Amino acid sequence: MEEAAKVMVTGAPRIALEHLGTGPLAIFLHGIGGNRTNWRDQLPAFSQVFHAVAWDARGYGDSDDYEGPLEFGDFAADLRRVLDYFGAQRAHLIGLSMGGVIALDFVSRYRDRVATLTLCDSSAGFGSLSQARRAEFIRLRQEPLLAGKEPRDIAPAVAQSLLGKNPRAGAYEQLVASMSALHKHSYLKTIAGTVNYSRNFDLEKIAAPTHVVVGEQDTLTPPAVSREMARRIPSAQLTIIEGAGHLSNIEQPETFNRAVLDFLIGHRAG
Repeated sequence: MEEAAKVMVTGAPRIALEHLGTGPLAIFLHGIGGNRTNWRDQLPAFSQVFHAVAWDARGYGDSDDYEGPLEFGDFAADLRRVLDYFGAQRAHLIGLSMGGVIALDFVSRYRDRVATLTLCDSSAGFGSLSQARRAEFIRLRQEPLLAGKEPRDIAPAVAQSLLGKNPRAGAYEQLVASMSALHKHSYLKTIAGTVNYSRNFDLEKIAAPTHVVVGEQDTLTPPAVSREMARRIPSAQLTIIEGAGHLSNIEQPETFNRAVLDFLIGHRAG
């Protein structure tokens, strides 16, 4: 089987990604505790029909770290550079958790460059939370790291909290590995920048065909959140993946791939 090629997208910061296949561009965006390896069960399957790309967001994996605090909109600017790198006017965006919020932010800024949206175990951001609740969310996640722990120290407990009741063999280890590889200082900045990004997305005005996917056992962004997003986005499709928690693509990859591929193939011409 052909292996994905790794490239670095120039600019500041440089963005690392892997890509495989030919056809319409499909870009996979990982969550706040991940990196491009979270999509290792997707790239080979999707590359049979699409040019499948998985990135390391700025400050993650092999992408460069960056100076100063995170402005959440920087992710959208980086993503635009990825489309430009491949000479693509539009792309299918598949975002998991924070990656879904990045996709929503991107379509709100560059709607003509989005063929479809697939929002996986995600939400419309933290804009609905009070400043006090956002501050508490940040405190709970940053406190162990600020006290001297490293990402590898907190990875087992966080991974356990995100997975469903019966994850497939290897899912826990895969998630622990990706969290252990986090760049501590960039992760701290990303937590603050993501949670404090209080923009309210106008879901009712999204024109791109949208697929909302969620694990039946997701407790971080539960099915009720996805149902509400799907209700608000015009003509959105909703898929609930049984036996999966917050990492539905890792926990139930075959079911995830089948559902998402069917949707994308139905809109391939976009």
